[in-house]
Amino acid sequence: MTHQVSFSGQITPEQVQQIAADGFKTIINNRPDGEAADQPSSSEIEAAAREAGLAYKEISFAGNALTQQHVEDFADYFNQAEQPILMFCRTGNRSNGIYEAAKQMDLLDD
Repeated sequence: MTHQVSFSGQITPEQVQQIAADGFKTIINNRPDGEAADQPSSSEIEAAAREAGLAYKEISFAGNALTQQHVEDFADYFNQAEQPILMFCRTGNRSNGIYEAAKQMDLLDD
């Protein structure tokens, strides 16, 4: 089985209903609150996700501060999360990085 995962830049609570309509089942946030003044909070996006019937998880870290614990926490959640999954951060690069790190460490179920 291949993973059904997509990566995105910052999303807003207003976009969550469309994300659900596009077929996603889970949203994973890799961006810490407060990186930008106009950034919606994780709790705002989580509330919109719950309202849209989506699972939501925040595993946030600064761009250069990815740790083994982040990767393990991510893999534990990812392996039980309903797919397809949308992962986001500021640009999508951080989300792709944590996913690739977990794959390289063979932490993701096939």
